[in-house]
Amino acid sequence: MQLALKPQLSAADYLEGEQISDIRHEFVDGHVFAMAGAGESHNLIAGNVFAKLRNLVRGGPCRVFISDMKLNVVEWNAFYYPDVMVVCDDSDTQPFFKQNPCLVVEVLSPSTASTDRREKMLAYRTVPSLRDYLLISQDKRRVEVFRRGADGTWAEAVVVEAGDVGLECVQTSLALDDIYEDVKFMENTPITLMDVA
Repeated sequence: MQLALKPQLSAADYLEGEQISDIRHEFVDGHVFAMAGAGESHNLIAGNVFAKLRNLVRGGPCRVFISDMKLNVVEWNAFYYPDVMVVCDDSDTQPFFKQNPCLVVEVLSPSTASTDRREKMLAYRTVPSLRDYLLISQDKRRVEVFRRGADGTWAEAVVVEAGDVGLECVQTSLALDDIYEDVKFMENTPITLMDVA
């Protein structure tokens, strides 16, 4: 017996559908994956990073995008939604996705950490313009920094508790105090629903 293969979605159809969808989806080689919502800490961290970077690059050639801008990873035929990305290439003009970021930031959550560490890390490393990839923990003060050297090799550093995260892409740094501003770490807080009158 032959199995009927489910037809794969084209990138063009994905982009068209994403414009009218109420739910965001990531796209990897013809397959779409619905995006889960994020909690308070995730939102605060991504917002803090975006705000700080936006202030640092204001007036220059770089633009900072937060979670609703897609990143097209051409070699993987994929579109992802990074939490934050910085694009300094003025030829990267597509209105609904970017292809040439120099910095990509993902805030880790239990449901996305393995994808961010494996699939996305491998995919993002194929983007020639990428210089820095940050993985930011939301349950403790910890930032993993992956940096592409001049020879194309990647190095890793970890910043914990205090200090600055250097960003080669924009020739500046982010303090952990700024990244984690207003974030309260909670240990395994159960989700409860409250009656709304």
